[in-house]
Amino acid sequence: MKRLFAVLCLLFCGFSSPGQIRHTVSGFVYEEGPGKALGGVNVYTPDRSYGTVTDPSGFFTLTLPAQDSLTLVFSFVGYQPFRQTVSFRTPQHLRVFLSVGQLLRELTVRSASADRSVSEVPQMSQHQISASQLEKIPALLGEKDVLRVLQLLPGVQKGSEGNTGIYVRGGGPDQNLILLDEAVIYNSGHLLGFFSAFNGGVVRNVELTKGGFPARFGGRLSSVIEVNTKEGNSEKRTGEASLGLVSSRLMLEGPLGKKRTSNHPASFLIAGRRTYIDLVTRPFAASTPESTQSNTYFYDLNARLAIPLGRKDRFFLSGFASRDAFVNRQKSGSSPLQGNLNWRNATATFRWNHLITERAFTNLSFIYNQYHLNVANEGVGLRDTSSLRYALRYRSGIRDLSLKYAVDYFPAHHQFRFGFQATQHRFTPGAVVTTGDVDPTAPRLFIDALESGLYAEDTWRPAARWNVNAGFRLSHFLLIQTGLLPQTGKPIGQPEGTSSRAGRPIQYLRPEPRLSVAYQVKPSFSVKASYALMNQFTHLLSNNGTGLPADLWIPTTNRLRPQQARQVAVGLAKDFIQADRPGRNLAVTLEGYYKILSNSLSYVEGASFLQEASVQPADDKPWENNITSGRGWSYGGEFLIQKKTGRLSGWLGYTLSWAWSQFPGLNGGLKFHPRYDRRHDASIVGMYELKPGVTFSWTWVYGTGQALTLPISRFSGYENRPTSAVNSGNAAQQLFGTAPNVKEYGGRNSFRTEAYHRLDVGFRFQKQRKRFARTWEVGVYNVYNRRNLFYYSLEGKDQGVGKHSKSVLYKYSLFPVVPSFSYTISF
Repeated sequence: MKRLFAVLCLLFCGFSSPGQIRHTVSGFVYEEGPGKALGGVNVYTPDRSYGTVTDPSGFFTLTLPAQDSLTLVFSFVGYQPFRQTVSFRTPQHLRVFLSVGQLLRELTVRSASADRSVSEVPQMSQHQISASQLEKIPALLGEKDVLRVLQLLPGVQKGSEGNTGIYVRGGGPDQNLILLDEAVIYNSGHLLGFFSAFNGGVVRNVELTKGGFPARFGGRLSSVIEVNTKEGNSEKRTGEASLGLVSSRLMLEGPLGKKRTSNHPASFLIAGRRTYIDLVTRPFAASTPESTQSNTYFYDLNARLAIPLGRKDRFFLSGFASRDAFVNRQKSGSSPLQGNLNWRNATATFRWNHLITERAFTNLSFIYNQYHLNVANEGVGLRDTSSLRYALRYRSGIRDLSLKYAVDYFPAHHQFRFGFQATQHRFTPGAVVTTGDVDPTAPRLFIDALESGLYAEDTWRPAARWNVNAGFRLSHFLLIQTGLLPQTGKPIGQPEGTSSRAGRPIQYLRPEPRLSVAYQVKPSFSVKASYALMNQFTHLLSNNGTGLPADLWIPTTNRLRPQQARQVAVGLAKDFIQADRPGRNLAVTLEGYYKILSNSLSYVEGASFLQEASVQPADDKPWENNITSGRGWSYGGEFLIQKKTGRLSGWLGYTLSWAWSQFPGLNGGLKFHPRYDRRHDASIVGMYELKPGVTFSWTWVYGTGQALTLPISRFSGYENRPTSAVNSGNAAQQLFGTAPNVKEYGGRNSFRTEAYHRLDVGFRFQKQRKRFARTWEVGVYNVYNRRNLFYYSLEGKDQGVGKHSKSVLYKYSLFPVVPSFSYTISF
């Protein structure tokens, strides 16, 4: 308690210092024409003695010395700078509109916000990507993908070939907090992770935080990824339609009602995207009725409504829904097979922004989100000489109801934020495999839990060269009850008739201090440091570490303690600015980090979530017996040089890192590298404007091999089959059977794969007409046809008559040279 009291005193001590009489100016910043609120706009005095940045709703407030008038500068990459003289003879509340200008060619990856120099802000380990940048970077099959762009940044490791998995500073895929308009997205992939669930046409900006986390974020260990969608055009009805090789999308936006002189009317945006792989392959499947029939598709929908009510209040309602489906049926033969894999996301966010005073701004949010996974597989297989029917049911679901309330308060030299968050979770995990005549349908387990957090943080300048962001978060987790859902077919979230089994409440209370400090050695050079302690109460169980949709989410229990991470980072930030030659501006950052993980989770050797239905009670929690806890640590250095302006823009990033894990029950208790450990990772991204409307872009990526566990030999042996005997009703029947292909494995993740690298290029052609604009995009993925690893397989190779087969490790690749083409029309 003494430490907690000391931290709180530090947070509030700055408010009582006396000073001269000051004036406050506040307001909102919008894009001229569409009237979209602009977050991340720099607002500062010409000498940069005072400045701030607009929040996601476009709001800013700035306290200035007392004087009759003062000039403010508003700047944002992609828009023309704007200056406005403010008179303090009357209270000032501004509405500023920025015009889109010739600066659209500029790069919009930013270390903190907009085009503000990297040496000015205390926040480190943060990057932001705008929609204009997302449009220019080459993409697989032309699908603009925010997660693939994040993989190009230092400190972010890639998963397997073609996968959008994110591994940040030695963390796993479940340790990233992914937010879409404040709603948590538990599965951010389409087509088994080859594409992200975010429609690039509706994304306004994406912000990645991988260290020095502000106190308002909690619940994950490695990163926070905030995806914000666009607001609808409040001036006129517009739309955009795009046709690509894999999918097409359509977006409509516009005002609702008539424009008022004092305010913008309500606006809407609705967008949809769907693949047509199933439509293309359906005629071929119909013409071959005796073959295996497959059906694969995905779709997603986005909607947003913005309603301004006077000068002080704005309401937002946004929603998102997506679905992926894989169906495989064998229609011929005596042993029919059927498999089905599908998952879906659904979110809804209601947000109310209210201006209390010129120095205080509040945000109240109600959020609903749901994720549901279903895997079903049925068929007839052979066991020895007899046929045996089997069935598999694999389910995972999470339904969240959340309440968030935040206050931004701007006293002199401070930006103070405080608030709370509360989320009621309902988990519905379940996996069962049956053989014989055992019924695979069983009541579904549910677990109710409450996760909450209370936080306060302050950003201020205690001295001329110092910038500080200090915060404190108190996180709480309560496991309420477990029980069984009835077999009524009702969706998750309708517990009527639930047969519950209330247990003893289990709760955890964890303090989380945060601190980021920057010291400006020179106006364009600063030294930074940060510390953050994070806790995670929801966990992803994975058999392979790749973050595939078949992984299951479970909560913290009395036997599974919360995961915890402590991270320290230090860095240097340098701006090379030439006022007379803006096209040569460069920003360089160098960071080093060390992170310690506690209570990391993994399956014990040979275990999985699947349970035999006739052996395991349906209402038990089988994962608690199959999981072991351990520890981990990671450290490394990151280098980023970025050119923000001029016809040629881009960046170069490099990461040198190490990641380790250690579990008492794995690998003989010895430490080992997790699968996503890569020693070296580099990326080069460039965009060059050949002429107005024509852009050439490229990306080159390199990464050393991942760590895998592979067999070192094969032999014949026997296996124990107790479940076969239980299902047959005869305890003496088929207890043992021959296993002709038993594999012996070496040390855990002791094999290192070959390096990964590829080059992507793209051309973008834009033509503006009077009433519409057309855009053609042509690209090539993996230009020099690098056969990057997708997976290995140890198989026997026949050596001839009378000779034993030889074990051979085969390498399988996924993507050769892949061309892409897309056509977009904006009207």
